[in-house]
Amino acid sequence: MARIGIATRLGLLLAAFGVLAVVLTGYYTYLNGSQRLRLAAERDLLTATQVLGRSLEISLGKVARDVGVLARLPDAVRALGAEDTPDAQAARDGLAESFAAMMASYPSYARIRLIGGADHGLEQVRVDRLGSGTVRLTGLALQEKGHAPYVFETLRRGPGQVYLSDIGLNREDDAPTVAGQPILRVASPVIDGDGVVLGVAVITLDLQRYFGQLHQDLPASYRVYLANHRGDFLVHPDPAQTFGFEHGRPLLVQQTYPPVAELIEGRRGSVVVTPDSGNGDGEAVAFVRLPFGDVDDGRFLVLGLSQPLDEVLALSTSQRQSTLELVLLFSLLAVGISALVARAVTGPVNTMANAVMAISRGEKAGVLPVHRQDELGVLARSVAHMQQQIASQLDELEHRRSELDHLAHHDSLTGLPNRRMFQIYLEAAITRARRSGKPFALLFVDLDHFKEINDERGHAVGDEVLRAVANRLRAHVRADDTVARLGGDEFTVLEENLEGPEDAALVAAKLHDCFLEPFQIDGKPTMIGASIGVSLYPTHGEEATDLLSNADNAMYHAKLEGRNSFRVYAEGAGE
Repeated sequence: MARIGIATRLGLLLAAFGVLAVVLTGYYTYLNGSQRLRLAAERDLLTATQVLGRSLEISLGKVARDVGVLARLPDAVRALGAEDTPDAQAARDGLAESFAAMMASYPSYARIRLIGGADHGLEQVRVDRLGSGTVRLTGLALQEKGHAPYVFETLRRGPGQVYLSDIGLNREDDAPTVAGQPILRVASPVIDGDGVVLGVAVITLDLQRYFGQLHQDLPASYRVYLANHRGDFLVHPDPAQTFGFEHGRPLLVQQTYPPVAELIEGRRGSVVVTPDSGNGDGEAVAFVRLPFGDVDDGRFLVLGLSQPLDEVLALSTSQRQSTLELVLLFSLLAVGISALVARAVTGPVNTMANAVMAISRGEKAGVLPVHRQDELGVLARSVAHMQQQIASQLDELEHRRSELDHLAHHDSLTGLPNRRMFQIYLEAAITRARRSGKPFALLFVDLDHFKEINDERGHAVGDEVLRAVANRLRAHVRADDTVARLGGDEFTVLEENLEGPEDAALVAAKLHDCFLEPFQIDGKPTMIGASIGVSLYPTHGEEATDLLSNADNAMYHAKLEGRNSFRVYAEGAGE
């Protein structure tokens, strides 16, 4: 019987070891890389959900500010006077026009009302959305709403306080536009100069339209979920799963996604659910807990954003295929090299194995014999190719993460900083102004009749208008000033390092003048007006919320005074 030589035995041993090392290394590399990619994708999904939640909080805050502004209007107090005088009727007429103008600017506002505290809560002014327009109801169409929680609960509140109703289906049969649809009512008390609560101002928010607009800004594959503090679904991709409590069959988010119970119980603020952690629908879902209503009433919302699992694991799937191909190639090369020259390849094989292990740990491979024309050269080039692929995949992941971060802080249409980034800039400007002692101006710019442009010439032209306005605003401010888009047709401008308070009006006049020349929109000269409100630090506030609210208040009064003008905030003018 012929004896097997040491070279053969060593070759077989090296071949077996090489194949095993390649398989184990490839398997470890795949598991490690796949886990990292998956965790990164889940973090990105959670970040997107948190950004969406912040956007929802800001939007609800805007509604609260709007109803607060309406409740503080002088016409609201006059309209609720004890006697039905011509002055009271004129005040109601003025309020009706203001309500209609606000609803024209915000399509998700389904109804705005002024309800008196007397006469069983009789509606004094009511404007409803009807199709694409609005209608004012008068006379016998006005109803008594004193029994509704959003009336008697709001009447108990103090100046500037806001009441948020629970989110539910609209059961008022006199509201055809939102009959049976999910709504949210936001109310604030109307209080006269003596501190007497006269009534309430109420905005009814059409949540179906609101979330429809919100979903348009998300990728098509993303799905939105919303639940109340009990876990009842309020928004779900399948409408049949929502508002089960209205029909006596509660459908709870924690039943579908058990890990969400920790959010409901207040033990966590966010959670990501995947098929191996309680979700069998082939999707990854990130949930965050959002504050809602008064701090002490225990209410909150649970917002969720889902993404198909195959998208979350897309990079991991690509890596698995690449790793499998490389493992097969490495195994074949290991067997061939070991069979030819066992002793000669011992050193180079170890070099290759060490290189693969270094790559699996995320380190750079050492010097590889990539210029050799034999199998060792092929193996070395394969290792280098694997390193390039892994580096490319990680670079792509980092690029996507950077894009998500940019989208979280910038408006996708105009490229300007969005509301979240502007808040950061505004806080930084306040800090600098406190150190330097120099004032700065905050300008709130709202386009006039923008909705008519959208309706008559289409949303594509409306988008072109917004981009053109953004470009002109940037062209008429200094390089170190900040222009931002808060949303819709609302822009803000931050002008720092002013020499004195009188410069605020000069800045506003400069920006107002830039709208006097027509814009070239869709190949046609188009005049676009803008109403501008100005607040000055520290004269009109030392906090970001006060400055923004006062600038918004001044802009609102510029619109009431005829639009296409500017107004510097005056203490008491918005009361």
